[in-house]
Amino acid sequence: MRTLALRGGERVAVVAAEWRDAFGVVTRGRVQMELRDGEPGPVLGRDAGFWLHGTGVRALRNPGRRTARVRVITPRTTTAACRSTHHYAGHRTMEDGMNSTNDAGAAAGPASGQTSRNRRLRGLAGTGFIATLAAMLATTLVAALAQAVGVDFEVPDGGETIPLSGFAVVTGFFSMVGVVIAVALLRWSTRPAGRFVWTAVSLTAISLVPPFLSGANTGTVLTLLVLHLVTAAVMIPTLARSLRTRTD
Repeated sequence: MRTLALRGGERVAVVAAEWRDAFGVVTRGRVQMELRDGEPGPVLGRDAGFWLHGTGVRALRNPGRRTARVRVITPRTTTAACRSTHHYAGHRTMEDGMNSTNDAGAAAGPASGQTSRNRRLRGLAGTGFIATLAAMLATTLVAALAQAVGVDFEVPDGGETIPLSGFAVVTGFFSMVGVVIAVALLRWSTRPAGRFVWTAVSLTAISLVPPFLSGANTGTVLTLLVLHLVTAAVMIPTLARSLRTRTD
């Protein structure tokens, strides 16, 4: 018997061999099952029992903030009547070895899981930072080209002309907001990539409304719309791909 501790938001992959004869009981907090296709499964509360062998569950996740604990029970009795004494002794020896290995793994699991999670979060943040720089460069270049062909970027409501540096600053700010959303979803969501795409596309659609309300001329409005779409085209696929890679 061993105890598996899952810190808040932690995800632990299910290794089929370790759960072949094991039965789990939630003794503290809540545990959510992650299905084979990445879909969120049922959430089990305290005193709920379960087994995983042959179910297609690929990971266990703690959906809460407090540490959850699962007591994993591996039966030590076998159907000895159907086996010889030699086979029974061999089975017990192998089973004891597996149990001692599982105990060591349970002790090291939370620390290694925390390290792995931090590494994934840092990797995603680094990818997001690079994508943000790329988006800032892309929007600034597009704005410069538009300005070269006669787009004035004058906003009558404010009585000012938007400078090229302004596009870089605004793009950088909202791109980093997207990175923060992606990191939060990787940390707490069971389907971070799908939820990020849905959220980012929705926010992009909302961002297309202000240009129409600015009172600017047609050329400026159309260019502002294109700039929003350029930013989305750089950030959304990059972060979504990075999220998928880090949850597989």
